[in-house]
This record gives sequence, C-alpha cells and structure tokens, in this order.
Amino acid sequence: MTIKVSIDASGGDYGIPVTIEAGIKALGVFQDLYLYFVGDESSIRTELDKHPSNTPSSKYAIIHASEVVSMNESPAIALRKKKDSSMRVAINLVKILEADACISAGNTGALMAISRFVLKTIKGIDRPAIMGRMPTMTGHTHMLDLGANVDSKPKALVEFAIMGSIAVKHTENIASPTIGLLNIGEEDMKGSEKIKKTAELLKASSLNYVGFVEGDDIYKGTVDLIVCDGFEGNIALKASEGVASMMEHYLKQAFTRNLLTKLIALIATPVLKDFKSSLNPGKYNGASLLGLRGIVVKSHGSANVDSFLAAITEAYVEAHAKISDKISLQISKELEHNE
Repeated sequence: MTIKVSIDASGGDYGIPVTIEAGIKALGVFQDLYLYFVGDESSIRTELDKHPSNTPSSKYAIIHASEVVSMNESPAIALRKKKDSSMRVAINLVKILEADACISAGNTGALMAISRFVLKTIKGIDRPAIMGRMPTMTGHTHMLDLGANVDSKPKALVEFAIMGSIAVKHTENIASPTIGLLNIGEEDMKGSEKIKKTAELLKASSLNYVGFVEGDDIYKGTVDLIVCDGFEGNIALKASEGVASMMEHYLKQAFTRNLLTKLIALIATPVLKDFKSSLNPGKYNGASLLGLRGIVVKSHGSANVDSFLAAITEAYVEAHAKISDKISLQISKELEHNE
C-alpha cells in the first residue's frame, strides 16, 4: 500500500528549502511513500533541482498554490480569504482522499481552523486536540491537549483520553496505554472540581486510567499518555523547550570558559552529543491534530530538515495505522454504549 502525504511546502519559518529537502530524505527512507509538495511551483522545482540524484520523480507530484498563510496571520482571515494557500490546498488533498495525511509547519491557529472547516470533526468529538511526544527518562511519553483548547470540560478531557489512547496504541504498539490526568498532586482530594469530575469519568471508562500525575511525572515517563487542558499543556510544552535551551546554554558556557574546560569538552564530546540528542525537541517534532476526519500533523514552525523529517515520519506512521478511522470507530462504540 502506498502512503500519500501532502506537504504544505511553503509553511513555517524556513519554508521550501527545509520542507523539500526533508521530503526528499523521507522518500529515501520510506519506499512506499508518495509526496505532494504544495506551494509555489517554480520555487519548489528550483529546490528539487538542487538534489537531482536523490529525487525520484515518480515518487512525488508538485501542486501549485499561489498563496501562503503567514505565521502571524489571523486564522479567521486565512480561512476566509486564502483559499489557494499551500496550507489549504494540502488539506484539501486529504479531504478528496488524494492524500492519506497532511503536514504543515505553518501557523498553528490557521492550520486548526482550516482543518476543522475542510475535514470536519469525527461524529461525537466536540473539538480536536493537539497531541505531541515529550522526552522522558525512559524514552518518551505522549501528551494532549497541547494548546488547541482552553478551559476544556470533563467530557472533552475524556474524549482527549480516548483519542490519545487509540493513537498511542496503534503508533507505539502498546496494547493498553496507561493514562494519567495532569494535576497539582496525586491525592484524590487535590485539584479543581473539573479535574475531580474528569477523574471520576475516566475511572468509570474502559480506558487504562491510573490516576493523577504531577508535572515531574511528564519527564519520569510514569505513564504512556498524559491528558490535560490545552492551557496547561501548552505551558508545559513551552516550559520544556525553555529548560532544554537553558541547559544547552549553561553547558556551552561552562565548557568554553577557558582552555581546560574546552579540553574537557573535547574529551566529553560523545557524552555531550548523546545528552543533546536526548533533549533535542526536534527529535520529537510532529504533533497530531486528533479528532478530525483525516490525519493532519503540525510541525514546529522553526523545524530544520531533520526535525521536519521527524514530523513526516509521524504522519507516515499515523497514515499506515489509519488513526482517524480507528478513533472514529471507537467513538461510535462509546456513543452506542452510552445510548
């Protein structure tokens, strides 16, 4: 089975130079992958010409789009006025079933708004949620929502748990992913009324809910999936990126202080590379917009080639697993069960 992925080639801080090179790398990694590069045709061809020997022309197509959604553009304006943007056209390909998944490094708000309008949400899902991977001491965990929804109700948080559990199960091959609800303590008495009500609903569900988790559990790898409102999730995500940058800054400062520390850094180079790789946010790039009638993956806006390749990989894996179909099926069962 060929997996077809549409790429918003013009989206993100670096646009075509990064998305095209990452796409070419992906075609070399996945033999059953076919890509649609969506954006300014002339610019895409110019970039492809830089990699002639590595670009099998039978494995991709160029779809011209005359507009680009800028990173600071209003999602409402992007939705109403930019119907020929690379983002919109790439999502349309999923809508008409020409592509199995879409990926963009562009404006997150616009991507969510256009995806909801074009693809619609799965029946039974009020709002899509953004799920991403977070590095832990044992590998990585998954977390949602990372910013799509603020002040989510208990019912919505349970929907997040169902969607996330299905996605983790089928992309990580975990039979029954453990789920934790982010809170300010592990004890039942702690937290807001909304959190306590959500915990009751999760306990009554068929999900593998293990209880409350705290902020430090994110990095301990205590559970396979952490559920939270988008407000807290986005703060946790940005704080993680900030801590990683700060640690890199201080390590660099410490190892370049004088000749002796530079010599120590040289000796410790393999260890430092391994350490940096473990905390590299780009390694975990590719957040899923779960709850849509189609697969859409959001790349970090400032992704480099390797980071964007990680996001393409996420889209490829989800398309292979038919994540949207599996979420839709499970939600239908839940609705029948509750009728």
